[in-house]
Amino acid sequence: MPATLRAALIAATIAASTTGATAAEIELGPRPYFLIDQMKDSDLKNRLLSCADRPFERKLFSIGHRGAALMFPEHTAESHKAAARMGAGILECDVTFTKDRELVCRHAQNDLHTTTNILATPLAQKCTKPFAAAADGKPADAECRTSDITLAEFRTLNGKMDAANKQATDAEGFMNGTAPWRTDLYATSAGTLLTHAESIRLIRSLGAKFTPELKAPSVEMPFNGFTQEDYAQKMIDEYKAAGVPPEDVWAQSFNLKDVLYWIRSEPDFGRQAVYLDDRYETATGFDPMKPETFDPSMPVLKQMGVNYIAPPMWMLVTLENGKTVPSTYTREARAAGLNIITWTLERSGPLGTGGGWYYQSVKDATTSDGAAFELLDVLAQDVGIKGIFSDWPATVTYYANCMGLD
Repeated sequence: MPATLRAALIAATIAASTTGATAAEIELGPRPYFLIDQMKDSDLKNRLLSCADRPFERKLFSIGHRGAALMFPEHTAESHKAAARMGAGILECDVTFTKDRELVCRHAQNDLHTTTNILATPLAQKCTKPFAAAADGKPADAECRTSDITLAEFRTLNGKMDAANKQATDAEGFMNGTAPWRTDLYATSAGTLLTHAESIRLIRSLGAKFTPELKAPSVEMPFNGFTQEDYAQKMIDEYKAAGVPPEDVWAQSFNLKDVLYWIRSEPDFGRQAVYLDDRYETATGFDPMKPETFDPSMPVLKQMGVNYIAPPMWMLVTLENGKTVPSTYTREARAAGLNIITWTLERSGPLGTGGGWYYQSVKDATTSDGAAFELLDVLAQDVGIKGIFSDWPATVTYYANCMGLD
């Protein structure tokens, strides 16, 4: 996309947005009602049905995960705008950097080959790993990083649904791998990529607040003189430059050192910094039901100054006699005084066969799409989460309004 056209699209999106959107502007669409219809008869279902005709308001409890990534290309202006219209009170920009050390919104530094059209452009020649077709039993492959290209080059790309066809024999086929329960309907003529600074302007214009995630670099740091601390500081500096108050920002990282850096160097922003907990895959022997495997422990995290922790949904719950209840992990976090945020609702596709990765600890109780609301209710009422990321924020917005959550 030409830079002038891209700039015009972003400017038009911001101009068309309204700061502090009213309830009348929140549009949830049919999906929440569809999910309620799939629920088993219960008091919860009746409560949710009783809210069907009420007006809905924006809620901080409802966090747009990369925007509205169920149906829109993630981290695009269009995706954020859709999420805001669904009442998301907080929107996410996953932050990484280009070859010239400029901050942009991408889920990973090395995902351009699955989230943009780069393989269909001359920039494909600059990728860390050019496209290789499937052959001789080996899957198709590529790796294109934001750090492979400059900001000016990044601005020429278009976003697409995050997917790849590993059986493809050409680049066009490789880019055409969208899951059947998603859609390319909003990806063919949309997909406006954003720098981090542009995301700040857009999200503020949409009446929402901010949760940027500092992504782990794919390159060795320092990179072109850019240290990890420089990177962490630059992300905060862009909020300060835009005049965004610290209380409107929940900075996130899976790297505890990043969180501790913010707590130490930017205490106003560090107060709401979120430690994204992925110890289920990075710590040997970690078990959310065994606190002796938590290193550091929840009390130690609190002593370090961490106030927010964010594990995936399945770590927060377990089954007891067929009923979904809070896990040991949840009890330990709450006892230590940690606020809990979790991820990610509406990312699993159809739930009739157990729900997959995000529902793994309660798979036996996950038998229909209505399980999304049933799990959400346990997370909100029994676990006591402060907010939840969703690929389709309308579902969470509906629940939060119905239950009187902030």
